[in-house]
Amino acid sequence: MKAENFRNTENERSFVQKHINIIYDDWQWEHAQVEGDTASRIGRQGGKSEDEALKLGLFCMRYKPPKPGLHLLITGGVERQAYELYMKLRRWMEAVAPQEIIGRPSMRKMVLKSGLVVLSLPCGRDGSGLRNYAIAKLAVDEAHYVPDEVFVALRPMLITTMGSMDLTSTTKGAKGFFREAFEKDSGFTTLHKKTLDIYNERKISDTWTEAQKIFSLEFLEKEKKRMTKAQFRQEYEAEFLDSLMEFFPTKLIDSCILKESNIVNGRNFLGVDFAGYGGDENAFVTLENKGKISYLKEYFTTERVAAWETVKEIKQLNEKHNYKKIGVDDGGLGTPILDYLLTNNKLKRKTLGLNNASREVTVDGKSKKLLKEDMYGNLKIMMEQGLIKFPESESLRASLSSIQFEIDENTKNVKIFGKYSHITEGLVRAAWLVKSKGLNILAFC
Repeated sequence: MKAENFRNTENERSFVQKHINIIYDDWQWEHAQVEGDTASRIGRQGGKSEDEALKLGLFCMRYKPPKPGLHLLITGGVERQAYELYMKLRRWMEAVAPQEIIGRPSMRKMVLKSGLVVLSLPCGRDGSGLRNYAIAKLAVDEAHYVPDEVFVALRPMLITTMGSMDLTSTTKGAKGFFREAFEKDSGFTTLHKKTLDIYNERKISDTWTEAQKIFSLEFLEKEKKRMTKAQFRQEYEAEFLDSLMEFFPTKLIDSCILKESNIVNGRNFLGVDFAGYGGDENAFVTLENKGKISYLKEYFTTERVAAWETVKEIKQLNEKHNYKKIGVDDGGLGTPILDYLLTNNKLKRKTLGLNNASREVTVDGKSKKLLKEDMYGNLKIMMEQGLIKFPESESLRASLSSIQFEIDENTKNVKIFGKYSHITEGLVRAAWLVKSKGLNILAFC
């Protein structure tokens, strides 16, 4: 008797779920069957990535390229997001149909026996680096964070192959190509799922255990209390909202970009953002200042690591750049790291705790009130006055452009947040060290 596989199974859903070890929601399986251009906005923690990985997996199994070498291209607003979706698809194929893969997939490329080639590539500012590929399927993760110029460049490439695109994203404001995909005559089949609705559907199914069901609803209640109403609606209800605005507009970011690197031999300042509870990256940002102008000299992120490894990284950076000042996030998991840095003879006179939720802490034990909007406001004014310059960088742009703000109509309090805030959080600390005078954000919002 021939062994069961995806192509001869009588129940594709059961076969896939057994091999991938995921129980799909009904809406996920139904959405995966939709052909043509699709756009889905799904609240955070609602299963967006699993849904799209399933959809692309079924496409790989069912699509018959008219000629070898056509591509399923995965890209996204941030390179890491595109890579993670590619890896989910790769693991899906390796679990469900490993016999369909030729050779060993790389970190960016997987070739299938059908002749389809799966690629994961960054889209950049305008998509120009993707123009030479023949695309049968374009999958864009976090599409609302992708510049409209990218879609202008890529959409015509689907005409010759009669290809289609999948746009998936949480929302950001109420404009852009992704927003337009949800208009009545856009040609896209659309899907909108709120996180709470998904969780309520799982309450009456066997997808989750009773403990998971209780925990998920308690988690959402805590998030409602932590966030403003508009922020919750955007993040967990995937609503398009005009009330949430970009803190760093694209034109402002463009005005700060240097065409060429600039070596100034000035004084160096380090801003550090630590991965918090549930976070996934640390960010280290070095600014070099000479006179009135500061230049982004170096930045990088690391995956969540042990506290001692983070301390070691800071010590090595100090040996390399001999910082004038070091500003670190001392909230949450940053507290023990700051405590250790303040006991190090080489670092204790340089290091300040900059907790963007409450205060500035110095080695002499004194503190003063410091608000998140103070540091963000300082960076924005430096950018507006041409006092800070950046190299061209996709990840830096993505981080800055993801930052949004909302002003409460009654209290006038400001809420600042961003989906890819790690790099910006390090940058605002370094900029605060360069120009340490606090500023009132309401003066220029």
